[in-house]
Amino acid sequence: MMRQYELVERVTRYNPHADENLLNKAYVYAMQKHGSQQRANGDPYFSHPLEVAAILTDLRLDDATIAAALLHDTIEDTDATRAEIDSTFGEDIGRLVEGLTKIQKLDLVSKKAAQAENLRKLLLAISEDVRVLLVKLADRLHNMRTLQFMPEASRKRTAEETLEIYAPLAGRMGMHDMREELEELAFRVVNPEAYATIADRLDELRRRSSTLIVGIESELTEGFARRGIAAKVHGREKRPYSIFRKMERKAVSFEQLSDIIGFRVIVGSIPECYAALGVVHSTWPAVPGRFKDYISTPKQNDYRSIHSTVIGPGRQRVELQIRTAEMNRIAEYGIAAHALYKDEVPVKAKGNGANGVNGANGSSHGKGGFDAEIRAYQWLRHTIEMLAEGDTPEEFLEHTKLELFQDQVFCFTPKGRLIALPRGATPIDFAYAVHTDIGDTCVGGRINGRTMPLMTELQNGDEVEIVCSKAQVPPAAWESMVVTGKARSAIRRATRTAVRRQYAGLGRRILERGFERARRPYSDELVKTILPRLAQSNLDDALAGVGRGEIPLADVLKAAYPDHKDERPARGRARNEEGWFGLPRAAGLKFRLANFTRKVDGAARAETEKADRVMPIRGLAGDQPVRFAAGGALPGERIVGITTPGQGVTIYPITSQALKDFDEEPDRWLDVRWEMDEDAAGRFPARIEVTAMNEPGTLAQIAQVIADSDGNISNLSITQAAPDFSVMLIDLEVFDLKHLSRLIAQLRARPVVNSAARVHA
Repeated sequence: MMRQYELVERVTRYNPHADENLLNKAYVYAMQKHGSQQRANGDPYFSHPLEVAAILTDLRLDDATIAAALLHDTIEDTDATRAEIDSTFGEDIGRLVEGLTKIQKLDLVSKKAAQAENLRKLLLAISEDVRVLLVKLADRLHNMRTLQFMPEASRKRTAEETLEIYAPLAGRMGMHDMREELEELAFRVVNPEAYATIADRLDELRRRSSTLIVGIESELTEGFARRGIAAKVHGREKRPYSIFRKMERKAVSFEQLSDIIGFRVIVGSIPECYAALGVVHSTWPAVPGRFKDYISTPKQNDYRSIHSTVIGPGRQRVELQIRTAEMNRIAEYGIAAHALYKDEVPVKAKGNGANGVNGANGSSHGKGGFDAEIRAYQWLRHTIEMLAEGDTPEEFLEHTKLELFQDQVFCFTPKGRLIALPRGATPIDFAYAVHTDIGDTCVGGRINGRTMPLMTELQNGDEVEIVCSKAQVPPAAWESMVVTGKARSAIRRATRTAVRRQYAGLGRRILERGFERARRPYSDELVKTILPRLAQSNLDDALAGVGRGEIPLADVLKAAYPDHKDERPARGRARNEEGWFGLPRAAGLKFRLANFTRKVDGAARAETEKADRVMPIRGLAGDQPVRFAAGGALPGERIVGITTPGQGVTIYPITSQALKDFDEEPDRWLDVRWEMDEDAAGRFPARIEVTAMNEPGTLAQIAQVIADSDGNISNLSITQAAPDFSVMLIDLEVFDLKHLSRLIAQLRARPVVNSAARVHA
């Protein structure tokens, strides 16, 4: 276990102005609080926070962060309190420790909704001070290094959480070395067979290629030296998890991977990076499509480097990364590389407390800080902004995981603004990345000056111009075309808003007609006064609830006029609620049983057979239940019944395509005919398909036609939506075939309706 003076020496080695008293006090306080507590492997518990602090010294972090690492488990696992830590070490360190305590309690691999909500809390805690993330990552790294001492179930759970959340977060913060170690340690537990297989293949490759690697290193170094470029060259192989993911993503075998071994070239300046690239490309042929310049267009986590693949000695593909020492430090340590240390004066932190580094008792030990404008931190703040967008926890989780895992392409606006997007992004993603309003009104796009479809996949360097129209509403189908969480969230939100607006319009018409029939005055202001009695917060919600059928018209009338009584005269063709869709136990249907005859002598045979082959449903085997097939059946059309054991009889129109399924089962067919009393007839189900223009108010117009025609909508679904039209399936209740025909004719007469027709199951 590291001693007290060794920890202080590690910090002062890179930060001579570190507060040694603070570090000593935190060391002693944490050791005393943890006392005799032990870890699963039998070591003193205090060894864990000490190792976490040691990992952070390798990242060259400030003394306040090191102290917080020493104390990070005290509030949760000992009798220490936030108030005690504030008074002893200052509010800054107290806030860090409390943030870490909140994270410790989160379960990030539980059910999806809970996992999403906990991920929200994690990112919120990080957003208050990014150093919370650095300590948590170091804490997770040490736990993964000692994972073998945990129970098997806990090992698997912790490893999955690491692969899903913490390793990608480390990558997003630019801390690639930590990300790779976390991935490898977790991969061993989550998929031990794959890890062992790839590790064995790497060992074999290492034995075969050791001389080749040394030869390429020396050849590159000599080539640079001849051109006057001082460069350090060393080869390194990919980690097993990185290889595994690439094999999965590209569906290739281990032998087909060409960049398992790469070479890193470290030079002194940016001009030397490009000079070194010229040496490489003039010596060996470059592989087309394998060049990326992250110096001129850095990644969002501030990663900068030149990547190129060439055909090297022995026709071997060689992947090269060319960068300066400063770029290499940022590539390895990411956001931690932005901690600032000055020998002269304290550094004034930018922004809020998330960026400053204060020491004990709130005094400025100011030797360190984080710039709020670094790219990795910008991504974190952008992700936190999504919390305010009103997404459900599941949508937020989906968005965050998309943002964590996907690689990027870099595109430009016509004015030269750089937009970073996940690989596979479309012009729609680009439009939403520029601004939500641009995405919502997007109707087309030009890529590099050419008009292209909106589902075109963007490539690095594309210049994208978005064509907008104020009349546009984003179709729901766009959701399956985009890859960014921001675009998906915005499209869902716009779709919900559009549907809600349509239902609100329908609800207002329902209320206007209902109040008119009740001979009561209607106004939106009246509905606003009764919102509390309807348990609604605003007028639009109330109207949409009426339109969706969630709030009955009668409830609104009663809330507005408590003395109102429904005194409407009974209809001549009233609904009889005793049976299915108004059928009084299906008494209006008459059935003829297959092969049913009765032996009768003499002249009465014909009359008897005529009477017996047509019989009420009640005479069928034990009063069987009757239901209509999807699409319904109406008085006035030829119908048949199909018997199903245990389920009763299903009524089909004779034109139904579904009857083909029963061609080989004639015993199940019943000859059925309508015999309805005109005065007692109820409504019957029918289904229509309507193709209409996709514009605001269309649904309200269709619903109005159906209501004016005395039809009733029992269900509605939009089966296809495009920018200019929608296809709707509407389940209706009508009186008979003539009633439905009149209703369809009225729909076809509407300008917004392209076609309307009856459909059967």
